[in-house]
Amino acid sequence: MTSENLWSYRPDVHDGTKSLDVVGFDVEATDGKIGSVDESNDSVGDSYLVVDTGFWIFGKKVVLPASTVTEIDPQERKVFVARTKEEIKAAPEFDETTYKEPGYRDQLGGYYGPLNMP
Repeated sequence: MTSENLWSYRPDVHDGTKSLDVVGFDVEATDGKIGSVDESNDSVGDSYLVVDTGFWIFGKKVVLPASTVTEIDPQERKVFVARTKEEIKAAPEFDETTYKEPGYRDQLGGYYGPLNMP
């Protein structure tokens, strides 16, 4: 998987034709709820979610590349991701000041890229 594909939604999830507002949606890992969407970016080739894990990982936020999203259910207000809670918990530490910088993105790409995409 290329780094560019990592930061793009799969065509069956979001085709990019309209704005995607999932802020406030619950986020479901493959093994249960991990938190809610705090911020989202649906720019082509730079799409991601910032997830507030709340009490599950106390006070921690994580960045999930768009390619990890398998389904968005607007009626249920849920985003489903192809990662376990443990995989998400082990992701590189979120830093409010650097999460939009290329170096952090490279770090995330190095973590999420090798994980097999469904």
